[in-house]
Amino acid sequence: MRNNPRDQHPVSLRVISEWPRRVFAVGDIHGCYEEIRLLVSHLKEKHGAGPEDLFIFMGDYIDRGERSKDVISFMLEVKREWPHTVFIKGNHEDMLLDYLGLGGESGEVYLDNGGAECLKSYGIHNIFARPSEILAALPPEHVAFFQGLEVGVLLAEFVFVHAGIRPDGRLDAQVPGDLMWIRGEFVHAEHWTGKTVVFGHTPFEDIFLHLPFKIGIDTGCVFGNKLSAVELVNGRLFQVDRCGSEVKEYGLQERLGG
Repeated sequence: MRNNPRDQHPVSLRVISEWPRRVFAVGDIHGCYEEIRLLVSHLKEKHGAGPEDLFIFMGDYIDRGERSKDVISFMLEVKREWPHTVFIKGNHEDMLLDYLGLGGESGEVYLDNGGAECLKSYGIHNIFARPSEILAALPPEHVAFFQGLEVGVLLAEFVFVHAGIRPDGRLDAQVPGDLMWIRGEFVHAEHWTGKTVVFGHTPFEDIFLHLPFKIGIDTGCVFGNKLSAVELVNGRLFQVDRCGSEVKEYGLQERLGG
C-alpha cells in the first residue's frame, strides 16, 4: 500500500562533487534489452564513452517488457566496467522490493503493473508462489542490485531522481515516496530549488524540456515509442526506436526548436 509521503523522513541526496567529462542520463528501460544494449554500445563505439564519463540510469529497469532479467544482467556489466555509474531507484524496483518483503511500497499491486512479465523473464511462471520462494529463485547479485539503488543524486546544477520532486518543498525536505512516485503535481509545475531536475517515470512522446526547471527523459520505449538518453555537457540527444536497429542523434537545441 502506498505510504503517505508526509509520514516519511526526508532523504539526503548524495552529492557528486567532481564534474565528469560528460554526463549521460538514460531514461526508463522497462525490460527493453536490445534497445539499451544498442544505445550503450553506440555511445562506447561511436563516442568513446569511458571511465571519464558518468552514466546515470533513471530507474524502472524492469517490468512490462519481456527481458527484465537480461536488462539487470547488462546493468551489472555496465557497473563492472564503469564502477561510478549511478543507478537510480524507480517506483517499479520499489514495488518489487516491497513484494519480496524487502522494504518499499505498493508491493500488493506489483504483479498488475508489469511485475508478472518481470518474473517470467526469470523463469518464474507461477505468480501465486510465495514471495519468499520467488526471492530464492532470483540471482543474489540481482537482488543486491535492487537493494543498492539510490533515490537520487546531485551534480552541480542538476538533480537526478526517478519521478521528480515536490515543487513546494526544499531539496533537503524531499522524501523517497515523492522522488520515486510523484507525477502530476510536479510535471507542469515550477519549483524554486535553483536546480534542473532530470527525471523519468512519466512517459512523453519526446523528451520534455521545461527549463530551467526540469528535463523529462522517459519516452515510453516499452509502449512502442523510443528509448532516450541526454548528454548534458554538450547538449546531445540519443534515441533508439522500439525494436530499432540504429541510434539517432540530435543536438538538443536543434532537435527541440531552440
